[in-house]
Amino acid sequence: MTYAIIRTGGKQYRAEAGKTIRIPRLAGDAGSKVTFDDVILGSDGSKRHVGTPALKGAHVTGEIVKQGLGEKIVVFKQKRRKNYAKKQGHRQAFTEIRIKDIAFGKKSGGEK
Repeated sequence: MTYAIIRTGGKQYRAEAGKTIRIPRLAGDAGSKVTFDDVILGSDGSKRHVGTPALKGAHVTGEIVKQGLGEKIVVFKQKRRKNYAKKQGHRQAFTEIRIKDIAFGKKSGGEK
């Protein structure tokens, strides 16, 4: 099973070819291609590649499936006995990406 751990939007995600991942919003329309070069770990089924901190020459390509907003998060503040109540809502923007290909470059010094 080929997979890679990519870093985008300050978080890490496991990417497998053919699977869909949901990440913080990226610029682009549905159908456009995206490439992630910050691959920190990868496995091609028999061998695991570990970057220090990232794999050189490795990249993950995908296609934007849709842009959207997540579920609403309600933030409610209240101070007892003071007639103070404040309600706010927030919907986090996301991008859904279908992973097309995972490619590992030649070995760097820190790979195992």
